[in-house]
Amino acid sequence: MSNHLKDQTSPYLLQHAENPVDWYPWCGEAFQKAKAEEKPVFLSIGYSTCHWCHVMAHESFEDAEIADLLNRDFVPIKVDKEERPDIDSVYMTVCQQFTGSGGWPTTIFMTAEQKPFFAGTYFPKTARGGMIGLKELLTAVHEEWENDRATLLESADRITDLLNRAKSVRAEANGSLIERAVEFYKSDYDKEFGGFGEAPKFPAPHILLFLLAYYKKSGDRGALEMAETTLLQMYRGGLFDHIGYGFCRYSTDRYFLVPHFEKMLYDNALLILAYCGAYWVTKKTFYRDVAEKTASYILREMTSPEGGFYSAQDADSEGEEGKYYVFEPSEIASLLGGETGEAFSRYYGITEEGNFGGKSIPNLLQSDPFRGEFDRYLPILYDYRRQRRRLHLDDKILTSWNSLMIAAMCHLYRACGKAEYLDAAKKAQRFIEEKLCQKDTLFTGFRAGKHGEKGFLDDYANYIFALLALYGATLDPAFLKKARQFCQKVVSDFYDEELGGFYLYGRDAESLIARPKETYDGAAPSGNSMMAYNLVRLSFFTEDEMLVENGMLIKDEMLIKDEKLIEGKMPTGDKAFTKGGALTPAGKPAGESAPAEKHAGDTILKRQLNFQSAEAERDPAGYAMFLTALSDYFEPPQEITVVPKDRDDLKELPFVVSPESMIRVLNGPTKEYPLKDGETTFYVCRGHSCMPPAHDLSRIE
Repeated sequence: MSNHLKDQTSPYLLQHAENPVDWYPWCGEAFQKAKAEEKPVFLSIGYSTCHWCHVMAHESFEDAEIADLLNRDFVPIKVDKEERPDIDSVYMTVCQQFTGSGGWPTTIFMTAEQKPFFAGTYFPKTARGGMIGLKELLTAVHEEWENDRATLLESADRITDLLNRAKSVRAEANGSLIERAVEFYKSDYDKEFGGFGEAPKFPAPHILLFLLAYYKKSGDRGALEMAETTLLQMYRGGLFDHIGYGFCRYSTDRYFLVPHFEKMLYDNALLILAYCGAYWVTKKTFYRDVAEKTASYILREMTSPEGGFYSAQDADSEGEEGKYYVFEPSEIASLLGGETGEAFSRYYGITEEGNFGGKSIPNLLQSDPFRGEFDRYLPILYDYRRQRRRLHLDDKILTSWNSLMIAAMCHLYRACGKAEYLDAAKKAQRFIEEKLCQKDTLFTGFRAGKHGEKGFLDDYANYIFALLALYGATLDPAFLKKARQFCQKVVSDFYDEELGGFYLYGRDAESLIARPKETYDGAAPSGNSMMAYNLVRLSFFTEDEMLVENGMLIKDEMLIKDEKLIEGKMPTGDKAFTKGGALTPAGKPAGESAPAEKHAGDTILKRQLNFQSAEAERDPAGYAMFLTALSDYFEPPQEITVVPKDRDDLKELPFVVSPESMIRVLNGPTKEYPLKDGETTFYVCRGHSCMPPAHDLSRIE
């Protein structure tokens, strides 16, 4: 049989299209049915490569007995969290309130008015191990609905009221959050095996990027050690796929040995950024090599013919998690021969006893990861493994995650100079422009010839991040112009003028029972943190008037900061000078709050930093991406203003200057930025000081 999901494009929904459960997608028809028949709604949220979603589906949603209960007493609705992050955000908050934690599958019982009254995650079919079974739960909820509905409705109203309770906490952006976060990371750091906290350990690459940036500014070698050790250990363990490359979702142990085997596009994008960041800080080619290996996996297995990047690969094959990835010594010997196979197995930790269900996850935890002597045999193992039952591929192309990978490819291009990475970034950006964008409106994703819902904050914030990365890699002002235009769209459609911050969904999107603002940097940076980062970067390229509270004035020409924002005149000789400006008023050391002066106090940028600072006050370590933006606000990275004699003079610039530096290319000389001696001239500033004008690129770094 088939249900109401058969015409959907989401791989997750299509996985359930043949269930005996009469699933509906999220739609008005389902809620009208629930209202007309006076039934509660059973909402199940997940995604196509989610292991426990598969387990619950096989145990319960493919089961006739459970299907009968759901179809008789409820209106069942399925939602793909990756296509509808707004629905997921609202009801995940509910789940966390009920259970103290969250996860997928998310299970919600609610009214026809979308008001929840009970929530949880995975439930087995019948009770076991202290967990209530779904069968018992459905029966209990139905009986309560029939016999004491008023209590459930009262609970639903109370929960909905809590979701909509507006917060008006305010704070002034200040550098103490940065220091508090660093102290927490140091206390939570696993000195022996890298990473933070106990198992499970997530990669958290935005934390590593923050620590790398913090080291560059502070010289704190402890921050560098935390980042380097974690990056090395993640690569050495089974979290990294040593045969086919790319990183799995997270480690189930503290050693980074046994992963949860699904591979997500956004994880790999952020990890490429982190390894590239480590390369720029240390110049150790090992980090660049890991980034290149990860990119090769993306280009080989996760890229569509049109250039968009697919979303994820499943953890399971033939119903078993990890079966695709593990080996026995006899397999290696049959492929490589006895002596070579034995040496290969010894190097990659493949043993008779195994490290995962009697078989072995290849790893380098007991080996020197820098030898590389067995690399030439990896294609043989890769081709052999490809003959196994293929992993399920979630082939939808998401704007938000594609944008992160575009930025990653740009940073990798700048780290190694290989055109294939920039070409991939440009091709993916064209895909977004052609398939996922109409004028200044983005859509969430694309699959089977159709685009999804109107875009959410993360789609816009990450796309602006990608456009800024493309500008940094190409110095093409068209990318910078697009970034400013989409920033204007975000301010217009998502900004909360009263309390600050950006809502998850726009003004003309479907209204849910709450309009959330996601601020916490979890598995990936939040849209609010990304917007803080983007606004700090854009403020370097634009006049302050372009970031005022009532919107953004977008101009076609490349602008430089107004003379009134610069303390003193740009020197025409070789004398350095002190620079104030819109972001860091002269005379204020890094880490102190910038005063609410006219040039900064009324800007969207300053209000966003204040808003996120208030959100981060209780747990600054959970806001690593925002703290990177805040750090750059108080202590701006290297700023380079280029007066070109010829565009050809700029070809090498992206490879000389690290990606966190901000480069502005003028159309020609100005009063403040003259062309010195008739040659391309670089004006380089860091913090409050500027170096003498230079012609030599090698002097910049």
